[in-house]
Amino acid sequence: MQPNIAVVANLIGDNARAKILTALLSGKALTATELALEADIMPPTASSHLAKLLSGNLLCVRKQGRHKYFQLKNHAVAELLEQLLSISAANTNTVITGPADSELRQARICYDHLAGEIAVALYDNLLAQQLITEHVQQPTLTAKGEAFFQRIGADLSRLNATKRPLCKACLDWSERRSHLAGTLGQWILADLLGKNWASREPDCRAIRFNAKGLAAFRRCYFTSQPSEG
Repeated sequence: MQPNIAVVANLIGDNARAKILTALLSGKALTATELALEADIMPPTASSHLAKLLSGNLLCVRKQGRHKYFQLKNHAVAELLEQLLSISAANTNTVITGPADSELRQARICYDHLAGEIAVALYDNLLAQQLITEHVQQPTLTAKGEAFFQRIGADLSRLNATKRPLCKACLDWSERRSHLAGTLGQWILADLLGKNWASREPDCRAIRFNAKGLAAFRRCYFTSQPSEG
């Protein structure tokens, strides 16, 4: 049987299910009750929608004690949703794209990697420093880039040991230009959070850099001689 995109389109196309999926773009696992609040629907209705999204392989469920937590199935679903947000915004009459919140526009999580103005600037600088190269809008880590990321602590052998690409261009919803996804994009976000350069806002997709952290992030990625601290 040939794949039928109408099935997935129908699942995403419902307004309540679209709100549920968008809420899960934060990468967090949420309960049915929390998702009902996000979608502004009653819990029984949310349960029905969640069952459809699970059967359509757009979500997965994790059990912790008596509770069930729902997440996006994988990064491919997250990237599809981010692209649909970009297309949806492009079809409106407004000139402003992406979220109205300035913090979300500056830096936010896109499932498991960094998005927003800072992420797009990072992507551009990686290209400018020839740490990545781009062909048909898809990035590849260069030899210079491999040395760079190994120097700042990335275990490239581990990052390459999955079916997921090391580097992937993801179209940024607000900036309409690429930011870095893939296992390397995931590592960059985890690393900057681990170094306390930034923190995740609770119940929000915003990534908030502190002043020292933003300066350290820029020293690391926007100069040719990065600091490891």
